[in-house]
Amino acid sequence: MPGTLAQKILQRHTDEPVEDGAIVRCRVSLVLANDITGPLAIKSFRGMGAARVFDRDRIALVMDHFTPQKDIDSANQVMVSRRFAEEQGITHYYEGGTCGVEHTLLPELGLVGPGDLVIGADSHTCTYGGLGAFATGMGSTDIAAGMALGETWLKVPPTIRVEYSGTLPRWLRAKDLMLLLIGRIGVDGALYKALEFGGPVIDGLGVEGRLTMANMAIEAGAKVGLFPVDAITLAWCAERGHAVAPDLAAGFAADAGAAYESVVRLDVTGLEPVVARPHLPSNVVPVSEVKDVAVQQVVIGSCTNGRLSDMRDAAEVLRGRKVDKKVRCIVLPSTPEVWKACLKEGLMEVFMDAGCIVGPCTCGPCLGGHTGILGDGETAVSTTNRNFKGRMGSLDSRVYLASPVVAAASAIAGKVAGPAQLGL
Repeated sequence: MPGTLAQKILQRHTDEPVEDGAIVRCRVSLVLANDITGPLAIKSFRGMGAARVFDRDRIALVMDHFTPQKDIDSANQVMVSRRFAEEQGITHYYEGGTCGVEHTLLPELGLVGPGDLVIGADSHTCTYGGLGAFATGMGSTDIAAGMALGETWLKVPPTIRVEYSGTLPRWLRAKDLMLLLIGRIGVDGALYKALEFGGPVIDGLGVEGRLTMANMAIEAGAKVGLFPVDAITLAWCAERGHAVAPDLAAGFAADAGAAYESVVRLDVTGLEPVVARPHLPSNVVPVSEVKDVAVQQVVIGSCTNGRLSDMRDAAEVLRGRKVDKKVRCIVLPSTPEVWKACLKEGLMEVFMDAGCIVGPCTCGPCLGGHTGILGDGETAVSTTNRNFKGRMGSLDSRVYLASPVVAAASAIAGKVAGPAQLGL
């Protein structure tokens, strides 16, 4: 029977028949937790009487949400994870100078890849679908069981096929493509479903753009967002020396004739960049429709848009221009590798000449953690993935979600704006 990408990947990890709605027991490729969710998973791990993790090489603990630790509580959280990693001999523990935002770091290091099944105690674990992995977030108790047993159970999700066609305009980015979809179907439009992306626009999209889109699958309620493993994926892996399973070396995609719950089609020809207005990722409008909204903060970074291509996009707009004096523009490259590449390419000089604040490789302000908290009545344009009420600080603040292109333009304009508003 022809299979969707979700069905075919899950079948690689279970001996049970895979069909939509079935509950299957699966072997996992990697189990992930961070400095917020890790201690909860460790507590559950001990509570269930587990003594050792199933495989010390297939657990990743990434201390990325508070890097460096902002207070005593966050320092204690990290200590719990560090001590557990030492006790269990966990190979992939990242803190300090080796650390980066987990969902950029793990693909970069080759710890996730095509055909994998990854579970993580973070809702944006779905990012790895950009590489053709079935990756999904779970609660800390499920993650504890995964660390102990090396397996989990999953309900096989039905799939919504999403096809993008047309000619991609100069300033339209992967973030816009995903926001357009969320604006179309809503924040619960793919609830416990798989989103499978395809079409001519996707065929030409780079891996970093695919990771951005898969990252926000959860913002449509999806269990997972999936891209085929094609020549672009394989070349990206090869450039980094990442191993791909031999049977996937020629690519991996849904079968012709696979059964989808529905198909969504979007033509991007002639579209302008968009923003998601407060307080939902689905509140999406063209950026030109947002008139005279003053901005006090801009954030360029996160697991959604903190990769090198995002830094290049921001620098393209900021080069030779100045951030408005009333705006604090915070740039957070998502891993040390991205940071070094920005330095080597001269992007750091562009950012600092423009008047940006360049910070460490951290989630920081995305979750209202640190490095850019919004005060009462303040407004931010951010390349992060959520703009819920109070997400970045005060309950009286507002967050507009956008691509790095729009974020950089807004920093210069001092208000929500796109490249066209700067004459670009």
